[in-house]
Amino acid sequence: MSRPRIVIVGAGFAGYRAARTLARQTRGRAHITLLNPTDYFLYLPLLPQVAAGVLEPRRVTVSLSDTLPHVRLVLGEADRIDLDGRTLHYTGPEGDGGTLAYDRLVLAAGSVNKLLPVPGVAEHAHGFRGLPEALYLRDHVTRQVELAAAADDPKSCAARCTFVVVGAGYTGTEVAAHGQMFTDAQVRKHPLRQGMRPRWILLDVASRVLPEMDARLSETADRVLRQRGVDVRTGTSVKEATRDGVVLSDGEFVETRTLVWCVGVRPDPLVESLGLPMEKGRLLVDPHLQVPGRPELFACGDVAAVPDLENPGSYTPMTAQHAWRHGKVAAENVAASLGLGGASTPYRHRDLGFVVDLGGAKAAANPLGVPLSGIPAGAVTRGYHLAAMPGNRVRVAADWLLDAVLPRQAVQLGLVRSWSVPLDTSSPEVARVPGGPGRRREADARSGPGAAIQADTYDGGTGTGPGKGRAGNEPAKGQPGSGVTQVQPGSGAAERRSETELAKGRPSGERARTWPADKPAKGPLGDPRSRSVTGGEPAEGRSGGEWAEGRPGGERAEGQPGGEPARDQPGGEPAKNQPGGEPAKNQPGGEPARNQPGGEPAKNQPGGEPAKNQPVPAPQPPDDQPPPGPGIAPGPVKRSDPPDDSAKGDS
Repeated sequence: MSRPRIVIVGAGFAGYRAARTLARQTRGRAHITLLNPTDYFLYLPLLPQVAAGVLEPRRVTVSLSDTLPHVRLVLGEADRIDLDGRTLHYTGPEGDGGTLAYDRLVLAAGSVNKLLPVPGVAEHAHGFRGLPEALYLRDHVTRQVELAAAADDPKSCAARCTFVVVGAGYTGTEVAAHGQMFTDAQVRKHPLRQGMRPRWILLDVASRVLPEMDARLSETADRVLRQRGVDVRTGTSVKEATRDGVVLSDGEFVETRTLVWCVGVRPDPLVESLGLPMEKGRLLVDPHLQVPGRPELFACGDVAAVPDLENPGSYTPMTAQHAWRHGKVAAENVAASLGLGGASTPYRHRDLGFVVDLGGAKAAANPLGVPLSGIPAGAVTRGYHLAAMPGNRVRVAADWLLDAVLPRQAVQLGLVRSWSVPLDTSSPEVARVPGGPGRRREADARSGPGAAIQADTYDGGTGTGPGKGRAGNEPAKGQPGSGVTQVQPGSGAAERRSETELAKGRPSGERARTWPADKPAKGPLGDPRSRSVTGGEPAEGRSGGEWAEGRPGGERAEGQPGGEPARDQPGGEPAKNQPGGEPAKNQPGGEPARNQPGGEPAKNQPGGEPAKNQPVPAPQPPDDQPPPGPGIAPGPVKRSDPPDDSAKGDS
């Protein structure tokens, strides 16, 4: 008899615990597959310490392959679930799709940043749900302090050293507390103008910080924040966000270059596509974490509305503690449903208290209901985190020790840019990369200053439809093409976005560019003068002349439409390696090179000499490259053989 197939979606607190428990329960009697966008489990409670430079990023990550040896890891994001066919369709990190069949499915996809209909927030704010966002915030804060220290204008200095955090819950409170300590340490090395110091503002519409926790925890956290210099404003939120600052609900305008959005989370949008009963965006389950009417489907963590048996009529909150416990109970019940474990049990919990790390030796905690503050609370808080982490305990403890005796390194690594971590994303754990595969349900994803505009993430940057020139002139997901804008022969160049359009949402003085910047494009348009660069230094002869190196508004190169076309551009005399003219010997449609398919093969190639006067077959893309879709200009076929030295420069 074949072993049952169990698929787990997500490796957060719930998914990771479910996978680990199932591996122990089944003991090799079931196929367990874990689908996750990354190869690590992220310990979220310590993420503010990564942003503040206390911990190195890898300290808060735990390798899935190392700690789950009997679980098959599949990298990807779930796109669609066929409940009747019991199959799950996903997209891999490089754009390739796949399908997983299952006998039991555990949904533990977690949560994403919660959005509110506040103008400008999606463009100018950043969330705090994943490692890329923490790395970006660390670099961004460091850069703002360094720029402020070198600024001559007092107004600019004050704006750069003002940091606004929206949401005084668990995450927002810790970000503001650690952030104030981080910037205070920086200005000791880079003094600001006379009388200036970094200013952190913590906003929340609630009447107190940590509104979902015990009142004594709230009072302790509020006192520590105010003593440290954090401007805590309760009953206040953001009315509008702009490039230069934020408008508060009381009408005050605060000039700032930093807006951190920590107003809460919402369940992963994947569960909305199932068409099953929901409760405030979460999938309704019974106390056994099973979806009613679907015996093969279980849900846990932030995507599941689990009845709280300790408080009838309510559901368990979306916290890491509950998600961790959900995962264990869900795994035990999945094993029981397959006859591989004991009896199914409902989910019950007992509140063990909460801990809030406020930086240094400061913390607020109430273990088992006992309120603590100061050094005892700090010791309990760090002890709890070390006990709760499934790995890296020694490394985390070592970083804490080094931070206590050595100054922090305030440097910009530049690994994550603003446009890589948009607020409106279904994958906060994965940074967007130029030309990378599109993420599901991110058609309207946008980012803050210096980011790509909406068209970059929706229709490829041209605003004219899907698939036409991805951000950075990269081909759309699954579409063949080179790094340059795809062009239909004889139809002129594809549309480009104007410099004004590209500059939207960028800070003053930052030049809008495509990716890569100031690099010659590679591909069929091999002339190094034809660059896909906007916003470069304009050449002479702007009006009625030529463009220099493909830059709008300057001298036209011979390879640009509208003037004398270059020989390698459509619309004029095509180069020998372009369609419509005499093709190069190694190009399709003409006399192929000896080492190219479709003509006389090289002596070492199988297939022998083809018959003469036979039509040359159209080049076919390799197996790992799908054919072009409708409305997409065909790009060059990916070569699978070593190029002939004589053909250098033709492709």
